[in-house]
Amino acid sequence: MASRRLPPLPTYRTDAVTRRLCAATHLDDHLARQAHEEFTADRMTAIGLPLGVNLVALVRHAQVAVKRTDTRDRRLALLFLGLGAAVLLTVWGLGSGSSGIAAAGSCGIPVMLGAAWWLVHQAETEARAAAFAVMGTGGKPEDLAPPVPHEVEDRLRELKRANVVPYTAAAERTNPFVGSGRKIKEVVWQPIDISTPANAPGGGRLSITPFDVVDLHTYVAREMAKIAGLEGLRARNRLYVLGTHVQHFGPELLPDPLGPPRVQIPKQLVQAGLAHAGAGMRTYLSLERVGEGGRVIVSMHLRARLQHPSLSWEVAAYAIPPVSSRYDRLGYLPLDGFERWWSLVRFATKSTWPALRGALVHNHRRHSERNRKAKELERRRREISKRHAVYDYGAVNSLREHVASWDELGHSDRTDSQDFLHRLQQGVLIATERFLKDHNVDTSSFDKAQQVINTQTYNFSGDITGASNFGNNGQIASYGQGPQPSGAPGHASGQS
Repeated sequence: MASRRLPPLPTYRTDAVTRRLCAATHLDDHLARQAHEEFTADRMTAIGLPLGVNLVALVRHAQVAVKRTDTRDRRLALLFLGLGAAVLLTVWGLGSGSSGIAAAGSCGIPVMLGAAWWLVHQAETEARAAAFAVMGTGGKPEDLAPPVPHEVEDRLRELKRANVVPYTAAAERTNPFVGSGRKIKEVVWQPIDISTPANAPGGGRLSITPFDVVDLHTYVAREMAKIAGLEGLRARNRLYVLGTHVQHFGPELLPDPLGPPRVQIPKQLVQAGLAHAGAGMRTYLSLERVGEGGRVIVSMHLRARLQHPSLSWEVAAYAIPPVSSRYDRLGYLPLDGFERWWSLVRFATKSTWPALRGALVHNHRRHSERNRKAKELERRRREISKRHAVYDYGAVNSLREHVASWDELGHSDRTDSQDFLHRLQQGVLIATERFLKDHNVDTSSFDKAQQVINTQTYNFSGDITGASNFGNNGQIASYGQGPQPSGAPGHASGQS
């Protein structure tokens, strides 16, 4: 096709969601602690897929934010004790008639309050500076924060190439594709007869070239990106395993029953989940499309059902909406000048007393919660090792799904997502037809089935409604106001 020279429009960064969440960890203590706990704490359950988020960068920034808040609260706790002592000295001195003690105590009160105000002011100043640095720099967000332990980062990097996903048993009835968002469509397409050979050019019939379901999945995974016309489409066969069945799988998935399952297993085991599904173990071809800047993620999970003489496809489509506006605080903060100074002063003045008063309680709760989780994990491990108890190793969801909100889904997001799914559906049909023709199978039955399959619709306003669960260099940042388009560049890959 002829290319037309047009001026470029501002676009989203390809890592816009990652930057937005990294920045939000510095301003949202709940998000920072959730990310830090989810990805760095000792655990036995699987971690949800990253789905367009650089988890290494997120965890690095979450670690910095958590350490900053913990340091502030420990110092505030000491100041609160000092404030209490100053008040007691003042009262005791006044009651006993000792003006020197009363004066010392009364002088200590404003000193303690002033020090607390300065601690809150400095912590917020550092948090905002770190958040603005993430959004304003042209470098990689992970380079702006110190690394976490290498074993944690290695595991998070492996997740990007995960070919096995243990899912919690609670999701078996509704959504085994944990972390993929909300279900748009679930259907088994009309069976196709694959037993009739195609006609030979000179008359007669060709001989059908033998194939199996692994061949079909591999072909579709390899060809989908160019067939569907979706740049950035990621295709990967993954084995989905029921969390309570993980320990029966073997050391390839669970080398240590007291630790988390692997995120990668031998390719042959993934293929085995296609040819012969195990108990709570099935392989699906996951096609994932991350929208522009990571705003919307659309995925289609396919499983070919090949039972001679017919072939059918099991199809499940899911979507994750944009990140919740809760994490947009940075977009409404002043950048510099008097407004920035006054905003920090006002924040510190308003927040100092609640932070000072609650510091002891916050420190105690965090310590108690860490101890509770450690004891609970130890109890679970003891039950597994001593009593051989069944444990659910499955992931519950993904962080990307947890921070999303359907209230943020706009018109462009809906139409783009519907287009993605229709292109994926048509791409699967085209790839299937080409595969059958390459293997000398008569496709007349396929042509009839395709007419029925093409009536499938994907409704982003009917099937999915309600609340969700759990600029620089000519680019538009992912925070602030204004219209936000969707659709995305990326790198296509097809793997089996």
